[in-house]
Amino acid sequence: MVALKPLALLALSTTALSQTTKLRYMPFGDSITEIICWRGLVWTQLQTLGYKNVDFVGSNTDQNPAGCATTNYDEGNEGHSGFLAIDIANKGQLTGWLKTNPADIITMHLGTNDIVQQNKPVADILAAFTTLIGVMRASNPNTKIIVAQIIPIGIGSYNTQIQALNTAIIPWAVSKNTTASPIWVVDQYTGFPTADLRDGVHPNAAGDALMAAKWMPALVNAIKLASGNGTAMREVEFAS
Repeated sequence: MVALKPLALLALSTTALSQTTKLRYMPFGDSITEIICWRGLVWTQLQTLGYKNVDFVGSNTDQNPAGCATTNYDEGNEGHSGFLAIDIANKGQLTGWLKTNPADIITMHLGTNDIVQQNKPVADILAAFTTLIGVMRASNPNTKIIVAQIIPIGIGSYNTQIQALNTAIIPWAVSKNTTASPIWVVDQYTGFPTADLRDGVHPNAAGDALMAAKWMPALVNAIKLASGNGTAMREVEFAS
């Protein structure tokens, strides 16, 4: 597999995102996308790198816990607390969300509730992921997709199942990857201590910083590709 460059090497070049080009980025997931602070950190880091024309899109615009270090940022997202990937897929909810807020780039962190709430089998969660990827591509055939190997949790004994899902995500993504709509898999699990969870499920400030750092290389790569300044990928790329 092709490794992503470290973030330090992803400095903005003179051919990077045109200031006249608006790219739509949807953070998509459950409460680990909705009521957290990592989206603000990602927005700030994109601004620092010069990617100022990335529009965060989604029906949620003010879903953050009190105390986020970053408060003035583009809060658009499609994070839904308590939602299962399987339910979103079966109910067709993403279709409506993308109709209202089309996206060029999507990050997806889903599966925690499927495991914790209903102990869904990995195969069923991946089937839902397949449906959701199909919806994304039906909305925009060139969608750049970044899928998380999800963070651990600090309650119960669910991490064994979470690790099983995370392991299965890699071959699943390889099988679904296309040149027009590449999938990057970002390992949000490895190196994430449960001490960096504020309540056993959601990241605290340190956890948010870890998640933002993990998203950024893949997100910058997707932005460059979507803006015509990158090379189409023939393989899934993995960030860690």
